[in-house]
Amino acid sequence: MPELPEVETVRKGLSQLVIGKEIQTVHVLWERMIANEKKECFEQQLSGQSIETIQRRGKFLIFFLTSNELISHLRMEGKYEYFPKETAPTKHTHVIFQFTDGSELHYQDVRKFGRFALVEKGTWSSYPGIAKLGPEPTASQFSLDSFQQKLAKSTKAIKPLLLEQKLVTGLGNIYADEVLWQAKIHPETGANTLTEKEIKLLHQAIIRVLQEAVEAGGTTIRTYHNALGEAGTFQISLHAYGQQGKPCMRCGTPIKKIKVAQRGTHFCPNCQKKKE
Repeated sequence: MPELPEVETVRKGLSQLVIGKEIQTVHVLWERMIANEKKECFEQQLSGQSIETIQRRGKFLIFFLTSNELISHLRMEGKYEYFPKETAPTKHTHVIFQFTDGSELHYQDVRKFGRFALVEKGTWSSYPGIAKLGPEPTASQFSLDSFQQKLAKSTKAIKPLLLEQKLVTGLGNIYADEVLWQAKIHPETGANTLTEKEIKLLHQAIIRVLQEAVEAGGTTIRTYHNALGEAGTFQISLHAYGQQGKPCMRCGTPIKKIKVAQRGTHFCPNCQKKKE
């Protein structure tokens, strides 16, 4: 599943490949992939527009075009593949962008959960899926004081609360497990029971882990590759996620896997003790 580091890596790859290209035609092969337009209208509006830049907000990609903004959400297994010339689609190819220079960008999605939305210029930030997102996980945007205040108001378990994307954006199942391991916090701990020290450690871990994952090109679990066809390498640095039965790298206790809010969750039962 692409999370923030994977989506940022896709953005960087796409920026190398398609910035400045003019869209000649678009072929939508699975209409439900388009969230707010009829497929014919979507295809017609994109024809003739150029890609000026590509940005990311949370796990969303925003393509800034000549006359519109195109929002792309990869969801579970969405990915892009670039071809220098016309190429036959696979069974998992659902949208094809053909450029005037003969190259193509294919959007592929095994589960068909990904979505596109074409919006008016200057309106991407008010798109329903984006408007409610928390701050980006950077030192300049992610305030410790605000984080602490919001945690104090919630009785929810910390892991599912982090996954909501409202406290801070970008944490999916993999990185939520990792930051909680780094901060030595049990995933079922009530948010409003966290101490000031725990909150500070968690805040630092969120910024550090996601930044390190971005630098490593993301984590490759099964199908993820970036827009250049390269796999990320952060999986070699995982301490909790997918490590069940293996010794904790801090204390040697076997990592345990449980379900928290219906999500597979990995933690060290010694380092991350549950509060009574």
